[in-house]
Amino acid sequence: MGAVTFLDVFAGSWAGTNGFRLMPSDPLAEHPATLTVTPGAGGHLTSVAYTWRHPDDGDQEGMLALGEQEDGSLVALWADSWHQKPAPMTLSGKVLEAQYEGGFAWRIVFEPTGPDELTMRMDNVVPPEYGTPEAPAGPYPAMLMNLHRA
Repeated sequence: MGAVTFLDVFAGSWAGTNGFRLMPSDPLAEHPATLTVTPGAGGHLTSVAYTWRHPDDGDQEGMLALGEQEDGSLVALWADSWHQKPAPMTLSGKVLEAQYEGGFAWRIVFEPTGPDELTMRMDNVVPPEYGTPEAPAGPYPAMLMNLHRA
């Protein structure tokens, strides 16, 4: 089952918390969050709009437009008021991922955690050559949104 079909099952409004951290050694700063999943374009796209709070910079919002390609891989256009300045990011693959700045990567993963529970996780992926004891190589959750039907 592709991500668009999967997310369509979760159409509607969601509320919960979002944990944010800049570095993997930082604790997740949790604040209220919302998410709305909307199927559209005759079933060809699904939009995901969300809100969250940055611990220093206040209220933020983001949006993804997701589609499934003929080979079953995914493509998404993503923008977030805190993360992108100024351009949106295009993510693709079996797992939504995009490369940026010197081999770093950004992943967005949606996981059901129950019939009325959903997690959206955004991983920052540190390349091996930039790994340190404070920020080891590999993925770490930079944002972790735990949601339930509103």
